[in-house]
Parts: sequence; structure tokens; C-alpha cells
Amino acid sequence: MTAFLMLSLGTPAQTNVREVIRLDEGWKFAFGHASDPSKDFGCGTEYFNYLTKANSIHNEGPYAKKFNDSTWQDVRIPHDWVTTLPYANAASHSHGYKTVGYKYPETSVGWYRKVINIPPDDLGKHIVLQFDGVFRDARVWFNGFYMGTEPSGYATQIYDVTEYVDYGGENLICVRADASLEEGWFYEGAGIYRDVWLVKSAAVSVAPFGTFVHADLEAPYDKAVVTIETEVNNHALAPQDCDVEQRLLDAEGREVGRTDAVSLRLLAKQTLGCKQTLMLDKPHLWSPTDPYLYKVETIVRVDGRVTDVYETTTGIRDIVFDADRGFVLNGQPLKIKGMNMHQDHAGVGAAIPDALQAWRIRQLKTLGCNAYRASHNPMTPALLDICDREGMLVIDENRLAGINQEHLRLLENMIKRDRNHPSVILWSNGNEEWGMENTVQGRRVAAAMTEYARLLDPTRPSTIANSGGAEMIKGLEVVGFNYILQNNVDTRKKENPAWKIIGTEETTGCGTRGVYFDVPRRTGHMRALNLTPDKDGTENRIERGWQFYAERPWAAGLFYWTGFDYRGEPNPLSYPAHDSEFGIFDYCGFPKDEAWYLKAWWTDEPVLHIFPHWNLQGHEGEEVELWVYSNCEEVELTVNGRKLARQAMPPNGHLKWKTVYQPGKVVATGYRNGRRIMTETVETTKPASRIVLKADRASIAADGRDLSVVTVEVQDVKGRMVPDACQMIEFILEGDGRILGAGNGDPSYLGGDHPETSDCHAFSIPVFNGLAQVLIQSGRTPSSLHLSGTGENLKAGSLAIQTE
Repeated sequence: MTAFLMLSLGTPAQTNVREVIRLDEGWKFAFGHASDPSKDFGCGTEYFNYLTKANSIHNEGPYAKKFNDSTWQDVRIPHDWVTTLPYANAASHSHGYKTVGYKYPETSVGWYRKVINIPPDDLGKHIVLQFDGVFRDARVWFNGFYMGTEPSGYATQIYDVTEYVDYGGENLICVRADASLEEGWFYEGAGIYRDVWLVKSAAVSVAPFGTFVHADLEAPYDKAVVTIETEVNNHALAPQDCDVEQRLLDAEGREVGRTDAVSLRLLAKQTLGCKQTLMLDKPHLWSPTDPYLYKVETIVRVDGRVTDVYETTTGIRDIVFDADRGFVLNGQPLKIKGMNMHQDHAGVGAAIPDALQAWRIRQLKTLGCNAYRASHNPMTPALLDICDREGMLVIDENRLAGINQEHLRLLENMIKRDRNHPSVILWSNGNEEWGMENTVQGRRVAAAMTEYARLLDPTRPSTIANSGGAEMIKGLEVVGFNYILQNNVDTRKKENPAWKIIGTEETTGCGTRGVYFDVPRRTGHMRALNLTPDKDGTENRIERGWQFYAERPWAAGLFYWTGFDYRGEPNPLSYPAHDSEFGIFDYCGFPKDEAWYLKAWWTDEPVLHIFPHWNLQGHEGEEVELWVYSNCEEVELTVNGRKLARQAMPPNGHLKWKTVYQPGKVVATGYRNGRRIMTETVETTKPASRIVLKADRASIAADGRDLSVVTVEVQDVKGRMVPDACQMIEFILEGDGRILGAGNGDPSYLGGDHPETSDCHAFSIPVFNGLAQVLIQSGRTPSSLHLSGTGENLKAGSLAIQTE
């Protein structure tokens, strides 16, 4: 166990009681069985099972303390057991052909056990277990007592274990996850793939996710009325009187506001709420370019003694979706330049560490991306914290539309958990509900969900992403359109001028990184769709979405499908392809050519990018097209010493030339105001000669969780990346750390990308078109980690990473 946070006021009249402990180490794991109880450790088959009696003496399964788990595997959380499973043609297409799901009962149920010690002096405190996400159909036991179940793999689960604790002794946590059924139509992984926490607080304390901080402000934004709504629990067996006070702290920790105390009389086991306000002069507003964060301390006192200090990080900003001006932030229209993102990455699957989440957000930001749509499920809380800090706008999305208890409790779970995050600008109540989009029932459900969301959070609007239907969108507050070709957006806007519109999905037209010619489908690769005109005549399909939304002031902006490649949905291909290839970045986060299109038009940084690369062996003498993405006003191309026509760059467009391929060199020269401002060169390289390793960070924390993203590049003797190199590389790590995973961005690579053990120091994977990636995670002892990479006929590469 690792102590993560202890909150206190630092005054004599207090009790240090709110402690949040991350439970990431010391877990045991084993496969159960989805269809044969005898292979599932006899779960539920006892004479008096866990549903008939609380902690029956007849319990024999993994939830019993006496169960022997000595042969189980040691794992760390987050953990996605699917990463080590093989691929199979018979497996689920939508989930990337991994051998999990109803066809594979022997690898679709996973069991976890962990023993924790809770000291005797914790008696009298309130003890809670919190799971940020378990995929899926999780059942949880504590000391043999059945705590409950959560069908959804995306809901945060909270279990009160106070009365079940063995104070001063060992306490068993047991979880069974069953991934037999799919909740989405994309790779979802399996297991405890998000963080687990043990939270200790006083008997009288703030409820989990029990604060809601929001601000009323208007131009000129020189004052803000900050409202703090709080729910306080009394877990004691007798009535309690308490006082609740709020402090507002700026980013430097200085107090900039304080409320008067509010008194509450709570009956035993009662929860009550209160609402308090304070005035803030000259608020520092949160925005993508200045993501300034405040902190609220909610202080609870009983008999004058502090029993709880609950911290809420938030930001102050004004958001409006307007029918004429689009998205307006702090009084100024801001065009949303967004990406849809799923929650998996090469080498780790769905179990993405926080440091890797942050790296992925920074990769998106290099293109000028300012918004993230959580497709198609609520995000992990750690990622929302990162978006707050990085200034990334967010559409937070509910998994399934509906208005009955099962649907609404999940909607409430998401909104109450996430509504303090300034990055969240829009709730999405669902996505592409084909069965309701063209029905009056769909319109009613959409309108009802809009109002339910408003009850939980009146400060933000909500939407549902629409794939072409005509009825459901009539019940929406903000209309989300998936693909302008399917929705005839201009006509609908003309017919409904009061509609507030955002492009929730638009195609990137991407393909496999580094593939420029048609190849057999059996390779699992494809050239970018952008190189072939679409049915409406659009040649560079990525342009269609951006040009449409950029030219219309009433449109809030768009989200491309997708930011990164993700496992599953390899349409229009099939096995051995197992990844969707429409990402601006591949599965490792290496940019495809289209990344430079967006960078050219989404940033002010000068951009000049030529493709394809010039290692086109086998195509000598053939006519090829050379494309350029750039924000230069004019571009001139020189191919093997021969100048081609100088062309003017159309706004939000691209340029292309035809030439005959021969090995050599292509030089692009960019001009502004008639003056040359930059050049870019691609050359035919020499054969692969050496391995070069580059870490995104040379120093990381020695906390067992931090991570360095290592790019592996194969170069020729002149130091040029060889864009068609695919050699196998063997990696060795020395020091207190581990190889967490690896990848290469190849959407049809059927080898392993995740180690079989939790303490891996040797791993092999080929580079794909010149690149691969290794994820190095720290241990807990400060040291120097040394990573080396070797390959046949290649000079070895190495680097050092410090952990401190």
C-alpha cells in the first residue's frame, strides 16, 4: 500500500482522519471460468453461498480468507489481462480478435485477491473501498462478505467496508470480473484496469464526490460568485451536530475566499446537504491557454474539532454554446479542434498509467488539438485531472442512453463524479443510438435525459451524438452530428436556426502509417483513404470536416475520428488486422502524415511536410504523386534536382505534384510574402545500420508508477530514419524498474506487446516502418535504469533513465 494523500488543516484542534491510499501493489490474479463453476473455484456453488448468507462458514472460494492463492500470479494495478492473450480469427472483430468473450469462457473471467492491514487506531473511522473501473460485471467481497456488483465496466464503484474490517488484523479484498459480454463495440480489455483506493475518514465527513463547486460570472469577469454545494454523512450510531465551512485557495495555496460556517443536525446514518457562496474579486479564469486551477477546502467540525478536510480542485470559466457564435469561452468564440479517443494504448491495453495518459494528451496538443471526446464511455478520473492541468476541453460521455434506473444511476455516477472538472464543457448522454434516432421514443428519451442531466448539473449543456436520424436530435440541448455526409448539416441548420451544433465525429481518412500503395487485404494494412476521392468527390477527406466547421461561425467545432489508433473495429479490413487505422497517430502515438495537415491549420507554427517517403523500392519508373501539407503561402518542389511548379497553398488545403519515382531526394521550399521561410527534405536512405533510443523524459519518479516513453528508431549510417525498416529488436533493462509494455504501430502485428510477468527486464518486438516504442516504468528505489536495444546487423542503442 502506498499513502497517496492525507488532508489536514495543520491546527491543534483537528484530527488527521481523511487518508486516501492507492492500492496498486500486492495483488494476486488467476483465471476463473465463465460457464463451468467447477473451474471457477466453485464460486456460488456452496450449500449456503454468498447470496444466501453473509460470509457463510461454508464459503470455499477465493473470497474466503482460508483460500490458498499461492499459485496465483502477482500483478499490479492497473491490470488488463487481455493484453497477454493471443489473437484468433474466430474472436470478436469489434474487440480486436483477442481471445476473450463468450466464445472463450476459460479466459473471460478473472479473479483478484489482495490482503491489507488496517491498524487498531482506525476503529471509529469510516472505511471505503473505491474502484475507478473494473471491466466488467464486477463482484466484490471484503473479508468474505459480499459487497455488491457493478455490471458496467466504466462506473466508479464505492463500497462501505467499515463494519466488516478486522482492525489490527489482515483484511481480504476479492474481486471477480467477467468480460464474457461486450459493453461497447471496441476493445475494452478486462480486469481491474483503473485505480483502486482505500479511503479513511471520520464518522462525520464529506460524502464521496460530495461537493459541487460552480461559479456565476459574466463579462467583464471582474467578479465571480462561487457556490459550493456539500453533502455530509454521519456514519455514527448517534445524532451529530457539525459545522461546515469552505475555503478557496489559489494555485499558490493562498486563501482568497472563505464562507461563514453552516450548522447541520444529522441523525444517525443520515446524509444532509448545504449550499454556501463566497465572492471572488478578479478571478483568474481557466482556459486551454491558461489552465489556472483553484482548490476548495471543505472543513467539517464536530464540537469545534476538525473531523474532515475535503479538497476539490476546480477552475473558474464561463462556457456557452450559442446558435450564432458557436462555442464561447470566457466571452470569446473558440473553435473546438478535437479528437475522439478510446482508452487503450500499445503494450498496456486499457490499463494506461497516469504518466502515459499525460503523454498522450501532450501528443494531441502538439497538433493544436484543444478538445477530447471520451468515446464512448466515462473517462478515468486521473485523465480528467490531466485535462484540467493541460487545458484540454472535454466531452464526457455516458455509455448507454436510457431513462430507467439502470441508465440514470450510471449517468448520475458520471456527472456527480466529474462535474467539478473545468475541462468538462459538455455531457454526452449517448452515441449513435440507431434504434431510436428516427423514432418519437428516441426524441422523448433524449429530452428526458437532457433534463436529468440538468438536474445534476445546471452549469453545462448535454448532447447525444447523432449519425443521421431525424427525431432524437429534436430532444437535444446541443446537437451533435457524426459526419456531415450523413447529416446534411447545412440544411438542418437552415431549417432550425436556433440549434446549437457541434461535430462530434468527422473522418480523418487515415490509413496505416508509412503505407502508400494498395496492398493485399491479408496484410492488414491499407493506404490512407485521403489518397482516393470519396463518393462526394472529396480527395483529401480530412479537409472536408475542418473546412466545413472552420467556415461556419455558428458551428462550435469538430472532433475527428480518431486521435490515436485503437484496438478493435479494423474496418474496412478484417483479421489479421486488429486495430482501427483512422487515428491521426498510430497505436503507439507516432504521427501519420495527416498530423501535419492539422498542425499546419491548427497552429501558428510554420509547417512543411512531404509524403510519401522516398524509399519506394519496387516502384522505380512509375508515376507517383507527391503531397505537401503546409501553412506556407506557396511551396516549390524539387525532385532529384529537377524543379517542379511552384504552387499556391489553398486555405485549409493541400498541394500535390506528379513525378516519376527514382531513388534520390525531394526538397520542398516554403514561401511567405514571396520570401523563402523554410525547406524540408526526404531522401532515399541507405540500409538500416543502427538503433537509436530516445526517452520523452530522462528522469522519472521512483514511485513504482511513473513512466518514460522510449521511442525506438532505426537509422542508416547518416542518421536518417529508415521508413521501411522492420527488424526485430531485443531489449534489456537493468536497474529497479520494469518493461511495462511495447508496441510498433503495426495494426496487424500478431506478436505479444505486453510481458507475461509483472517484473519484466527483457522483451523483443520488431520495429514497424522504422519505429517502435518501449514503456519503462520505475521501481521504488532511486537508481539509474539502463535500457539497451540490439538487432541483427544493427549497431546497438542504449539510454539511461534516472529515477528519483
